Amino acid sequence: MRRAGRTTALLVVLGAVLAVLGTGTAQAAGYRYWSFWEASGSGWAYATQGPSLVRPDDGSVQGFRFSVSADSQDSAKPRRSPDFSKICAHVPAQDGTKRVALIIDPGTAADAPEGETPPPPRTACAQVPKDASSAEALASVAKPLRYGSDALLCAITGYPATGCGEQVSGTTGADSGRQASADASAPTSASAAAGSGGSGGGPSAGVLVGVGAVLLLGIAAVAQARRRRRG
Repeated sequence: MRRAGRTTALLVVLGAVLAVLGTGTAQAAGYRYWSFWEASGSGWAYATQGPSLVRPDDGSVQGFRFSVSADSQDSAKPRRSPDFSKICAHVPAQDGTKRVALIIDPGTAADAPEGETPPPPRTACAQVPKDASSAEALASVAKPLRYGSDALLCAITGYPATGCGEQVSGTTGADSGRQASADASAPTSASAAAGSGGSGGGPSAGVLVGVGAVLLLGIAAVAQARRRRRG
């Protein structure tokens, strides 16, 4: 009987812990914004600096992707492979300038703000002065750009028409991205906007505190049951 009572108490505690963890996952939120990427071989790497800080070399390929995500770990990449020779094939090199291949991917209908339809992805070859930043290269081929008061990149070629890094409740997943900034890297901007360190979707501090509280209550309940049986 004692063993059965202990087992029941432990099962109750375990169930409460799992319930708390499940609640933390269900309440995860994402943010809708443009993320900033740099070519890495034949694929993409999330940029560690914002487009206004990066000074790409001639022959660089960079990407911008609009989508929804919780942090940089689940951010959606541009859906086209970086290929400088193809994108800039018809733009000859010139003294005093550099060529930067850009892939601009407005994302899917699922990522779009209500009432808006994303334009198709496109590529462009920006020919800019050698000291130009990625933001300046983008501006040379994709106006109008729209920035928020906190220097977040809100729109490329007018898309989306409204909004800037707004929270979208209950969204997680791989088909998404985070807001790139004119003065900070996309991961940094994302962390600031989300109040997160970019942990990749693990339990939040609040969830962990809740788990600890449930465990303490469970231990107290087991101890109390033992005292009653002894009495």
